[in-house]
Amino acid sequence: MIVAAAQFPSASRDIEGNAARMATLLAEAAGRGAELVVFAELALTNYELDAIAAAPERYALAPEDPRLAPVRDACRTAGVAAVVNGPGRGPAGTADGMTIASFVYGPDGALLTRYDKHHLYGRENGLFTAGTDAGGRFTFRGLKFALATCYDNAFPEVAEQAAADGCQVYLASSFHDSVERTEQYAAKARDTGLDVLLANGVGPGSKSVACGYSGIWAADGTGLARLADEAGPAVAEVGRAAGHAAAGAEGIRERVNDR
Repeated sequence: MIVAAAQFPSASRDIEGNAARMATLLAEAAGRGAELVVFAELALTNYELDAIAAAPERYALAPEDPRLAPVRDACRTAGVAAVVNGPGRGPAGTADGMTIASFVYGPDGALLTRYDKHHLYGRENGLFTAGTDAGGRFTFRGLKFALATCYDNAFPEVAEQAAADGCQVYLASSFHDSVERTEQYAAKARDTGLDVLLANGVGPGSKSVACGYSGIWAADGTGLARLADEAGPAVAEVGRAAGHAAAGAEGIRERVNDR
């Protein structure tokens, strides 16, 4: 399957504008053969914690929110699935219990699954509620995918469990401000035998600047596609590898404390 990691500088607090930009990138990636496109952490609002905290009811989203219609429409028009991330409404449909949520839309624009970030980082604690489980799962066109969000990826057991669960492709939506952090996803692929996709933010957010460098790595750690700090999709084929990494393979085991 051909997939894409799409990055762009999210406009601060502009959900409608960011959804429209996502729709454009979905069409571009689909034109290059992509069947699934993944976006960065909080790309729908930008990583703007103060703004979200000041007006949570305004920024908390449900999957069917009308402001996300451009994304759902683009999925249907292009026949592509999308993973978009933003503040997610809590169980009661309000900002109470708000999470950092990934909504996965299928080619028909319908919701396939939702994943709520499990490992919150720094100031996210107190503003958001942690998801119950670390790592989401969904199957699409014969491949089993795992979902993770930014600080989730600092815990090796998240990707290890994805491999143990039979996932073949690991999708990370992040907001990293260090190119060094993005380069560790190659090791994650080698350590787990998973194809790995990173969709990273680019541009300023809450007291840091996301560096971009989204990319896709094969299960042996080989780079398949990589961006620098420009907007656009990194596109590559995944799902070729069979099986998982050998038991007992050694890798990077320490949790990384910076974003």
